Amino acid sequence: MGQETAPAPEHTAQHTASPVDLGDIDGDGGVSAFYQWTGEIPAPGQMLRQEPLPADRRQPESGQALRILYSSTSGVGDQGPIVVSGMLFLPKGSAPKGGWPLVSWAHGTTGFADVCAPSWNGTSLRDQGYLQRWLEAGFAVVATDYEGLGTDGVHPYLIWRSEGHAVLDAARAASAAYPAVLSRRVVLVGQSQGSGAAIGSAYLAKSYAPQLDLLGTVATGLVMTFDTPEAAGQAAKGEKMTDPRAMDPGFAMLRIAGTDRALNPDLDPADFVTPAGYPLLRLSRRGCLRDLMAKAEEMGLKDGQTVFAADLAPLDSKMDAAFAFTDGRIPGPLFVGTGLADDMAGTQGQYNAVRAMCAAGTQVHWHTYPGEDHSTAVTVSAADSIPFAQNLLKGHVPASNCASIQHPGPVQQRKGAYID
Repeated sequence: MGQETAPAPEHTAQHTASPVDLGDIDGDGGVSAFYQWTGEIPAPGQMLRQEPLPADRRQPESGQALRILYSSTSGVGDQGPIVVSGMLFLPKGSAPKGGWPLVSWAHGTTGFADVCAPSWNGTSLRDQGYLQRWLEAGFAVVATDYEGLGTDGVHPYLIWRSEGHAVLDAARAASAAYPAVLSRRVVLVGQSQGSGAAIGSAYLAKSYAPQLDLLGTVATGLVMTFDTPEAAGQAAKGEKMTDPRAMDPGFAMLRIAGTDRALNPDLDPADFVTPAGYPLLRLSRRGCLRDLMAKAEEMGLKDGQTVFAADLAPLDSKMDAAFAFTDGRIPGPLFVGTGLADDMAGTQGQYNAVRAMCAAGTQVHWHTYPGEDHSTAVTVSAADSIPFAQNLLKGHVPASNCASIQHPGPVQQRKGAYID
C-alpha cells in the first residue's frame, strides 16, 4: 500500500509544549488542498466537493471512483459541524431502476495521521478485493475516512459515535448527490475498528439519519464492548482492548494520540508517554499503523509497559465511557463474522459482544470461520454476508441464530499467512 508524503505543516494548536518536538499534535498535514474546507459548513450529510481518485488509489474494477468531501457532525463534545473525507465507488454499467443500493463501508485501523486516510493513502489489497465483491454484487460503495483522518483535527480513534456520524453522513451525502444513480437503501459494513463504527451507525441511524432506508449491518472482527454487567459464561472485559500498557504498542499509541487527545483536548498526550515512547508518539503523528508496528518491533516492544506513564487514571474513565456501548439492542438484522484464529481482536470478546446483543434482543446472525484470523475472515465471510445483504434487499430476513451460538473456545491456529 503506497503512501504519498509531504512535509507536515508547523504545529499551530494551543496546548502545553512537549519536552521535545513530537510533530503536529493532531497529526494534521501531508495531504492535498482538496481536504481543506474554508467555507461555511452546511447541515450534515451534504456533498461539499469531489474529484476523481488518482489511478493508483482507485478500486480497479469500479465504474467510477471519486474522492469526496462532505459535511458531518463531530462525535466528541459539542464541536458542532465538521467536514469529513472519503471515497465513492460506482459499479460498472447502468444503474438499476431506483438506483444502486449502497454499502457504507467502515474501514479498519489505518492510523491517526491525516496521511493515513484511505482516500489519500490507498486501500489495502485485501479491502480492494472485498469491496470489489460488493460492487460485482450490484452495490455502490461509499467509504468514509472518519472524523479527523485526512481533514484537520484529531481523529477520535474507536469512538463509535464519531465514527457512526461519519458513516451515516457519507451515505446521506452520496445518495443526495446522485439521486438518479444511488438509492437510499443502505447496508452498513465494517471491519475491526469499522465494526464498532458500523454497529454504532445502526444504533444512531433512526434518530440521526432517518432519511436512509437501513436494511441491515455486516460487521467482522468485532472491536467493541458494552457497558453492562457481565453475564454468566462471559469473561470479564479484558485490558488488551483498552489499556495501553497491555495493548500492542502500535495500537496503544493510537489510543493515546487519538482517543485520549479527542476526549481530553486540554491535555497533551506526551504527558502520558515516557521518553522511551517518544519515537512512537512522534511517528504516530506522521506515519501509519504499519509504520508504528514496524517501529515497535525495531524497539523490541511487546506491550506498552515501558512507553506509557504508570497513572492513566485521568484518561481511562473518559475512554471507557466513550468506547463502550450503553445498550446492546442494535436496530435491524446484524451479520457478525468472526475468525476463530483471530488473535488480534480475540474471540472471547467477540463472543461476549454477540451474547450481549442477543440478550438485548438484537437480531444477530453470528458466523464463525475455523482457522481464519482477524484479516482473512473478512474475505471468507463475504460468501455469507453478501447473500445476507441481497436477501435483505428482497425483503427476506434470515432467522437469528442467537439460540444456537456456542463459546468459540481457545483461539485457534491460523490456516495460512496473515493477509493485509
